[in-house]
Amino acid sequence: MTLPTGEQILLAHGDQRAVITEVGATIRDYVKGGIQVIEGFSADEMASGGRGQLCFPWPNRLGGTWTYSGRTSRPALNEPSLGNAVHGLARFRPFAVDSVAQNRCQLSLLLHPEPAYPFLSLVEVAYHLGGLGLTVTTTVTNVDQVPLPFGLGFHPYLAVPLHGVESSILSVPADGVVAIDERRLPTGSVERVEGTAMDWREPRQVRDAVVDATFCELVRDDSGWATARLAEVDAGTVELSVDRTFPYLQVFTGDTLAAPRRRSAIAIEPMTCPPDALRSGRDLVVLEPGQRWTGSWRVRRR
Repeated sequence: MTLPTGEQILLAHGDQRAVITEVGATIRDYVKGGIQVIEGFSADEMASGGRGQLCFPWPNRLGGTWTYSGRTSRPALNEPSLGNAVHGLARFRPFAVDSVAQNRCQLSLLLHPEPAYPFLSLVEVAYHLGGLGLTVTTTVTNVDQVPLPFGLGFHPYLAVPLHGVESSILSVPADGVVAIDERRLPTGSVERVEGTAMDWREPRQVRDAVVDATFCELVRDDSGWATARLAEVDAGTVELSVDRTFPYLQVFTGDTLAAPRRRSAIAIEPMTCPPDALRSGRDLVVLEPGQRWTGSWRVRRR
């Protein structure tokens, strides 16, 4: 029987289990000690709401047509209510399964030029389950003949399986938040979180807060990692950490999702750039022909 997300790759390390899928190189499931770390979806479903997916060549929202290296892109506007294209092109593509071991795997996608992204690129994503939790390392290679622009993101929903979103305690190490317009696209300015409802630098209970915001100016440790946390009484804390290649975190409390997914978990999404970066150029990654880029993030329950 062929499943909606193709081959299912089971990773195991101690009391941790994760499932990565062929379609989209998606994180379908991740548990530690029998407790969910990432809220995923069942094997007989396709991913919805971006759940566990890789977002390339842009994360979040893109406002329409753009041009780079003399090539014009015309993405399909799959968020018609706002006139945006969302979450890139890779998330429903079958990846090649390059290697599988007990606690690690690597998948890759050669993304050929198309109207939405007229560039030739190679995306390789490696998942490793170990003492630091689930570590995700992505390498993008420009296999085209012209400079290649891209943004990359991931869309995991951190699980709160015992008491739900309202009782969970959130912290996001960000001094700024990207200001957006009525289409939820950046205005070009960054607002200070201090003294606002978007100040999550100190842990506090989520309660009825509604969050769908791009956080930036992340506070990092001496190794360059920034860590957001979602804690739940009796279930510990889920930590999501990003290296310096991910300067943005999108936080989404799931209020626009349909039941039963509405406010069932909180998405904390590593992003290399803000929304609409392929049009604005803000923090866009650009690779010369043959050049490679690598970035990592990780998630664990403590």
